[in-house]
Amino acid sequence: MAWVIAMGTGLLVQSALYGQQPLPLIPQPVETHLSTGSFVIDSHTTIQYPTAIPGIKASADFLVNAIQHIAGIRLTENRVGVKSITLEIDKQAGIHPEGYQLIVSSKKITIKAGDKAGIFYGLETILQLLPAIQTNAVLSIPCLEINDYPRFPWRGMHLDVSRHFFGPDIVKEYIDLMASYKMNVFHWHLVDDQGWRIEIKKYPKLTETGAWRVDQTDKVWGERPQAKPGEAATYGGYYTQEQIKDIIRYAAERNITIVPEIEMPGHVASAIASYPYLSCTQTPQLPLTGGNYNNMSSNYCAGNDSVFVFLENVLKEVMALFPSAYIHIGGDEVDKGPWKACPKCQARMHREGLKNEEELQSYFIKRIEKIVVAHHKKMIGWDEILEGGLAPEAAVMSWRGEAGGIEAARMKHYVVMTPGNPCYFDHYQAGPEGEPHAIGGMNTLKNVYDYEPIPKELGAAEEDYVLGAQGNVWTEFITTAEYLEYMVLPRMPALAEVLWTPKANKNFDSFNQRLQSQFKAYGQKGLHFCPGNYTVTIKPVSKDGKLTVSLSTEILNGTIYYTTDGTEPGLQSTLYTGPIDISSSVTLKAVVALNHQILSVQASRQSFVMHAAIGCTVTYTNPASRYYPADGPNTLTDGVRGTYNAGKYWHGFSEKDLIATVDLGQLKTVNSVSLGCLQKYGDWIFLPQWVSFEVSANGTDFTSAGTVKNPLDISQKQAIYDFVQQVPAQQVRYIRITAKNNVCPPGHSGAGKPGWIFADEIVVH
Repeated sequence: MAWVIAMGTGLLVQSALYGQQPLPLIPQPVETHLSTGSFVIDSHTTIQYPTAIPGIKASADFLVNAIQHIAGIRLTENRVGVKSITLEIDKQAGIHPEGYQLIVSSKKITIKAGDKAGIFYGLETILQLLPAIQTNAVLSIPCLEINDYPRFPWRGMHLDVSRHFFGPDIVKEYIDLMASYKMNVFHWHLVDDQGWRIEIKKYPKLTETGAWRVDQTDKVWGERPQAKPGEAATYGGYYTQEQIKDIIRYAAERNITIVPEIEMPGHVASAIASYPYLSCTQTPQLPLTGGNYNNMSSNYCAGNDSVFVFLENVLKEVMALFPSAYIHIGGDEVDKGPWKACPKCQARMHREGLKNEEELQSYFIKRIEKIVVAHHKKMIGWDEILEGGLAPEAAVMSWRGEAGGIEAARMKHYVVMTPGNPCYFDHYQAGPEGEPHAIGGMNTLKNVYDYEPIPKELGAAEEDYVLGAQGNVWTEFITTAEYLEYMVLPRMPALAEVLWTPKANKNFDSFNQRLQSQFKAYGQKGLHFCPGNYTVTIKPVSKDGKLTVSLSTEILNGTIYYTTDGTEPGLQSTLYTGPIDISSSVTLKAVVALNHQILSVQASRQSFVMHAAIGCTVTYTNPASRYYPADGPNTLTDGVRGTYNAGKYWHGFSEKDLIATVDLGQLKTVNSVSLGCLQKYGDWIFLPQWVSFEVSANGTDFTSAGTVKNPLDISQKQAIYDFVQQVPAQQVRYIRITAKNNVCPPGHSGAGKPGWIFADEIVVH
């Protein structure tokens, strides 16, 4: 069956194969001009290309093999024929890097580019116009002209093979998916606490010991017990250097550069299990089985010179293998507690004049960069490498929101944007009801498609330092190839269009239409994918004391039905046609339907509470975390109650207490005040130890209304609780609420470290 998909332009193809159907291309080309007629690929078709240009034959062979697989037709090469596919490299044609011109007439297909990357992408465009699987159908391509080139030079996908090892064949399948959507950087996360996946000949124990762990895959990641002496370490694997060379070659033929990540100075428990002298304590330990870090070392000792000798030797072998200009050194989530207790680290700080452990981390990263630069490579790391001072030539991968990327770009360092929201593809993309278990969060297809990699905070000159973006796939919960496919499809093509297609040409409705053909192709190829986010998006707007709600769905041609009376919605419920006024405390429930069939596994629901502080201004003594801004400064007075989805409608506060002051705008009689809080044990989110309430008429003189202690056990895994304080009836304009932050309890993976307070609403009656 032919792929059936629509372009945003609405241009249609008329051919014997398609009938009248839109072009099925993702990412959308820059310019497309259609004409009548078609080119038919058959046994008389030849492919012609300049044999003297390195790499061009590999591209030609790629098309030859693909067409033979689809139709059993073997194109003849560099032979004069009636019909030809011609590949031309013209460096003087003024074609953008990686760009191409595709011209299809009834007798000839010409792909012209300034480099072999452009040739390959022209071939991928041809393949998207052909059937997805083996067929006896006529291979017909419409006559057209396409001028196309990418918006960004870094169009990346990441894969963590440490938490779960994926064999070479699966890695190649991943690379094929990337190539089909014109993505060009594969960030290969080869090293982490739970597994060392790359053969290092000088240090064989890294794979003999560090690549294997006790199999606890039947248990949730954070609840896996640590290994015991004598237990067989049977779960894992690694890539030999010969396998890596083969995968690098395979990727290069598809214009994909592999950037290896060799994690440091944290996330290296696998290396320490192999060579205990690398840690601050030098205590032997077994490989980690999951997320339980109690009494385990996971940092290199920054005060031990033998660590840097080890890392230089490792990096030498890595850099000799990978032709990539960049080497990723990680640098994220370093637990600096062991450094504070380590005599060698403290002595290093004293000798180097370092004020704190953040500067010690910067010293570590800068020392590694010198090794990388000496071997004519460039260093890139997660945005934590900014802490204590950025290495002179380092590039930054911004994952904790966009703040790190903005800071680095302003410092004239190159940046790859990969914020957790929406670029982490290990998060849920639908539901989560009915979805496979994921690490948390919600990054839907539309969230991904709507992403703009250039932050609005950057000026025109600073924008040039944004290389592009990438999607990240961490595998704590992803243990099969099928699940991996499901988590990246169709979010990978959505991100591909973000990074290739001009911003002005993007259109989610068009993309959604073109995606329907991809779904058919996935099914034909046996690929697993998410068919859609059946969750209704509920968008409240609180302004001037009034609350309205808009509903939307990502499902193409979907309709929405809703209730506000507590009943479950169905096809007989109210049809959504426009914004809904909320004038009382209600719970709104909504479902999406297509072709008179309810698709939602469970109704979306959102509770709203009307009270005296709706829309009122809130000021904070300690600002909310920039990573959990919810709906902005007035999140605590927008009338919207949070759910167990921690990524929505919750303000997050880490380390410092929540201290918020509400201005009611005028004196009002207040009888009670409450603060809603969340507890999610696995996410380090805990109810505050206590919440105190103070009231004032003038904003200066406050009197205590009382303190409410946390009545719940801190180890309770999940809870939403309202801290309610009755107030003797009085005239009040200002209310100050203080919530005392908690620490992670004993037995928790972050035991003794600051937890988070998540708050959603200050309710005033």
